[in-house]
Amino acid sequence: MEYQPFSIRKLLESTKNGAIRIPAFQRGFVWDMDRVSYLMDSIYKGYPFGSLLFWRTKSQLAVERNLGRFELPKPEEEYPIDYVLDGQQRLTSIFTVFQNELPPKEDHNWSDIYFDMAAEDNAQDCQLTSISEADYDRERFFPLRVLFDSVKYREATEGLSAEKISTIDKLQEKFKEITIPVQILKTENRSIVAIVFERINRLGLELDTLQLLAAWTWNEDFDLLEKFKELKDELSDFGFEGVGDDSDLILDCASAVLKGEPGAEKLLELNGNEVRAEFSRVQNGIKGAIDFLRTQLKVFNLKNLPYPMLLVPLSVFFAEPDGKEVSYSSETYSKIRRWFWRTCISSRYGSQTRRAAIKDIQEIEKLKYGKESRLDEIDTAITASFFNDNIFRVTTANTKTFVLILANNTPRSFISGKEIDLDKVLQRYNRSEFHHIYPKAFLREKGISDSAINSLTNFCFLSSAENKNIGRKNPSEYIKTLPPAPQRAAILSSAFCKEELFDDNFANFAAERAELLASFANQLIADQEKVDLEQ
Repeated sequence: MEYQPFSIRKLLESTKNGAIRIPAFQRGFVWDMDRVSYLMDSIYKGYPFGSLLFWRTKSQLAVERNLGRFELPKPEEEYPIDYVLDGQQRLTSIFTVFQNELPPKEDHNWSDIYFDMAAEDNAQDCQLTSISEADYDRERFFPLRVLFDSVKYREATEGLSAEKISTIDKLQEKFKEITIPVQILKTENRSIVAIVFERINRLGLELDTLQLLAAWTWNEDFDLLEKFKELKDELSDFGFEGVGDDSDLILDCASAVLKGEPGAEKLLELNGNEVRAEFSRVQNGIKGAIDFLRTQLKVFNLKNLPYPMLLVPLSVFFAEPDGKEVSYSSETYSKIRRWFWRTCISSRYGSQTRRAAIKDIQEIEKLKYGKESRLDEIDTAITASFFNDNIFRVTTANTKTFVLILANNTPRSFISGKEIDLDKVLQRYNRSEFHHIYPKAFLREKGISDSAINSLTNFCFLSSAENKNIGRKNPSEYIKTLPPAPQRAAILSSAFCKEELFDDNFANFAAERAELLASFANQLIADQEKVDLEQ
């Protein structure tokens, strides 16, 4: 990194000649005229206004953005090119205020900036302001756009008093003497650019890593943004449009498939040709992972996943080029299911997620290619306390794990006895699809604590309509409204309940149901056939 002072004239010339450019991953110009005026006033008064950050490279990006109202010409020389990583709003403001050569696109939101010769010359008041042409009075306002054009400057000062010309000359002198601090990152290593870019992003600037990658991979036949949009549209039919909305997750999947690690900085090590050639593997990997989640684990929406990062190793496993069918043995799928449940229940992805994901990517690749894999060797077990101690909140990882445990036991409606349409219910995935088995009002009357009332143990798939049917009834009363045996036993079994637990003794109910849930969860961890709870 080096520092270079740029005069305003040098900035204008370099930008006008195409040497300074705006990459496509930058946002557009969003400042209003008040902010532009205050920037000009700060420069004029010598107040701090921040530095610019350029990335100097020999390679021009395939996709770039206009500089505000201006379409920049091609660079006059092959290199260097300075891409603006930080300070685009300030640079665009300076260029638009002062330059006269490039024709701007019409913008009704832009007004020229003028020096107000009638304004008080003090530290607080702004002497530079934006006004419309209708409000222009040449005896009071002097246009900044002529300060660096000697011919237009003479024309604009003609006829003014000697005192005003002296004031304007001092104004011009100040702006000509101003230097703008510029940090320049010189590198052809895109990983370094990605790290710098990410750190700028963490400072709150609205930059987009996906746009950055798109700019580096684009050609006339391949638009990465369009490819991801198409993928999102495909996934929306299956409840996973959220994958397309989460650019970090989709980039992690792509990076894991193509580089063996999640993280955009690894992906940016590839050149555009490599990404374009291998992108079908990324698409197929994500689609295969989602199909596996839906068919093997009853995950019907990204919101159902306790940890979205689980999608990343699965995408690696199912990544294949177009036309190649993915088919594996039942034991292979069993190992993946064990890994899934053990990862969820152990909360491995709750902290140090990247480290755990990298290990899982390595092990799932071994499994994919028939090598010895320790993917599912995760030491974990679940006890009744998991269900008694955790509160039901639909957004937490533990609650999502609990919901998937319920979903994998073929739950039935308490009213009709029919199997619940999990695809429909879990795609909605909101609090109204789950209710208390022992009614909240009943338990509060008994003096039971809210933490016990709202524990996982006391929840099941129960729609709002079914819950209204139960209302404030005692469990021993509403159990009689369920369909008669043997259908009743099947309904209760699907919810990890037994009829004798509906005797209004909540402590006994919570203890026994938690044990039933833990027993089933441990079967999932071992990938064993479930025990028939009706026996």
